[in-house]
Amino acid sequence: MNVGHAKTDAQTDFAQRVRAQKTVWSAGAYDACSARMIEQAGFDAVMMSGFGVSASHLGAPDAELYTMTENLAVVRNAVNSVNVPLVADIDTGYGNAINVMRTVREFEAAGAGAVIIEDQLAPKRCPICVGGVEVIDKEEAAGKISAAAHVRKNPDMLIIARTDATDPQEAIDRGKAYVAAGADVIQPISKCFDSIDGLRAMREGCGVPLSLQMLGWLEKELSPEDVAGVAGMATFALVPLMTAVQALQENLAVLARTRSSRELPRPVTSHNDFLEFIGFPEIEELQMKYLNT
Repeated sequence: MNVGHAKTDAQTDFAQRVRAQKTVWSAGAYDACSARMIEQAGFDAVMMSGFGVSASHLGAPDAELYTMTENLAVVRNAVNSVNVPLVADIDTGYGNAINVMRTVREFEAAGAGAVIIEDQLAPKRCPICVGGVEVIDKEEAAGKISAAAHVRKNPDMLIIARTDATDPQEAIDRGKAYVAAGADVIQPISKCFDSIDGLRAMREGCGVPLSLQMLGWLEKELSPEDVAGVAGMATFALVPLMTAVQALQENLAVLARTRSSRELPRPVTSHNDFLEFIGFPEIEELQMKYLNT
């Protein structure tokens, strides 16, 4: 099958599932390698986490310190490494509505199956790491969503509008405005609601499926059935990054102390298994076919 056609079919199926609220489950990647692992595990899609990109590529907190082009490079590499749809976290869109237009063009051209745009004041601050964040005026935020919807070439490239408002009624009102402006999906932050009833009210009020980042109480308290009742997409955004950090910290501490890898607390993937995972057999096959040596 043509790879391009396969990706197009996957994109259409992804968009249809999300819009029909046949919940797409994903996990948060932070580079191309983690994206491959998420696909290998069996997730429906990959979400490129801005939190993870900042941590992995800058070793810095999620405060919109990386540029649009830096984020774009990570997303492009990840898209090229997997066959499932990839959702790009484009933060505030890197400017006003005109900047958002360029941002959406670039990420769609890179192969993103969806983009998440938030209504924070730029430069953003991560709401799970600070006490509170500022949001821009609802009309300005709706204008950015409208610009994003206008400029996308493929209507199946989903626009996920995230609101960082923490007042439930304000979040619902903003969600309605963003849907009217062209958003396909609405994403509240975990701090906004404290029960499934609040999420149900937002789903009903906005009239489109929600995108949920499974963090905090959502991760601990909601069942898969609860999630499926409101969400077109659900993402375990930080589990991959936090798993990798914990495992590396434990093994590296022992390695530095003992100068030996014989008694590491965490198992290590075998060399051959990693070669298989990362695709060396395919490269070797291509080398044998095309290199005249």
